[in-house]
Amino acid sequence: DYNHTLKEGDMSFSWSIDGENLAAMVTGPTTGWVSVGFNPTSRMKDANIIIGYVKNGKVKIIDEFGTSPFQHKPDSKIGGKDDVTIIGGKEENNSTTIEFSIPLNSGDVKDGIIEPGTDTIVILAYGPSDKDSFKLKHKKAYTRAVNLTTGAVN
Repeated sequence: DYNHTLKEGDMSFSWSIDGENLAAMVTGPTTGWVSVGFNPTSRMKDANIIIGYVKNGKVKIIDEFGTSPFQHKPDSKIGGKDDVTIIGGKEENNSTTIEFSIPLNSGDVKDGIIEPGTDTIVILAYGPSDKDSFKLKHKKAYTRAVNLTTGAVN
């Protein structure tokens, strides 16, 4: 169970603050990848991006960083580290759900610090169906400011 849910378009992002971590679930209308990004400075630039899919019942989630407004790369390939803990995921009814936990402050320069009591810019996106590849461009994306402590959407 999560304390808060943001529904944006045809996606949902649910979360709870769990001590020093953010536990989250992202669902989108695709059998491809779904993602959430935190605190970009321009489109995807500087965002901490968590992206994942489910293939043959197995969940794959990676921690990425927005290297430019239109590009992101795995933290582990650009001097950071993968700080995501996979909780689970599923693919059913043409929808993909991933669940994970990340530290609010991992100490990784490619993550940034998430301050739950202030507005956090959240990006939700999903890729095309039947394509379990992180290299494919999003089919749809949404951006909102959310207070992760109260659940207030601005």
